[in-house]
Amino acid sequence: MIPKLIATACLSAVMMTQAHAASALVLLTDFGTADGAVSAMRGVAYGVDPTLQVSDLTHQIPDYDIWLGAYRLYQTANYWPQGSVFVAVVDPGVGTERKSVVLKTRGGRYFVGPDNGLFTLIAERDGVAELREIDESRNRLAGSAESYTFHGRDVYAYVGARLAAGAISYEQVGPVLPSESVVKLSYQKPVLKNGTIRGIVPVLDDKYGNVWTNIPKSLFEELQIGLHNKVQVRILHGGKEVDKLVAPFEHSFGGVAKGKPLVYLNSLLDVAVAISQGNYARQHHIGSGLDWQVEVSKAK
Repeated sequence: MIPKLIATACLSAVMMTQAHAASALVLLTDFGTADGAVSAMRGVAYGVDPTLQVSDLTHQIPDYDIWLGAYRLYQTANYWPQGSVFVAVVDPGVGTERKSVVLKTRGGRYFVGPDNGLFTLIAERDGVAELREIDESRNRLAGSAESYTFHGRDVYAYVGARLAAGAISYEQVGPVLPSESVVKLSYQKPVLKNGTIRGIVPVLDDKYGNVWTNIPKSLFEELQIGLHNKVQVRILHGGKEVDKLVAPFEHSFGGVAKGKPLVYLNSLLDVAVAISQGNYARQHHIGSGLDWQVEVSKAK
């Protein structure tokens, strides 16, 4: 009887621990790590709950590059468990009238930060279950009221940590905003017309210089280009052609000889261009962002 009671008690303890387990807290900023800004944010989080799992998505977003911050969230978020809390701070408008929000996706993940376009791609792909404005009268680091330029520490890290730790519920963040009011950046969505797919180069695979596009596998397949068949790709900057190539469509870099170009589907199953064991972007002077366009078609 006693062993059974002990086992029951242990099981109850485990279930209570799981029920109260903190969610992951993930940080993204354009702060870099040369100074103490990121450490201060982590310190605020641990001050809320020293058992929090705090991880870094990246702190190497170029200064004020809201688009790239939005893309890195899109690239990464769905590989984190449901309930994870993302604190995203690329905030050139800090201290202005732009809203501070927490967006909850239909998949049950939370995104804390300025409502300035950072959540564009998350909102489009994952849907907005609810959007709330942070009530700073209740949800702000104690003693920070006179600080106007570090909301990443004083508001976002603090609110994100409290949410992840279960110190506040989502409903306690602040008032509900219309889901459709989330600020979205304008960009060229992929479209197929007259045998050509047009899109953009949202990012580069920085380490290797592969050129990623926002053209998904599903749209690319409508061109009916088989494995090893030739693909034509035009890359433009501000509407002016920078590069044009014809290369085979391959599953992986080993499908062509070293130094040869290829077209493939990247880890997000979007069309990309690369040189096997080379750096395509550097060799062809390719950049990325909203003003870098791409056109993909079947080679004649």
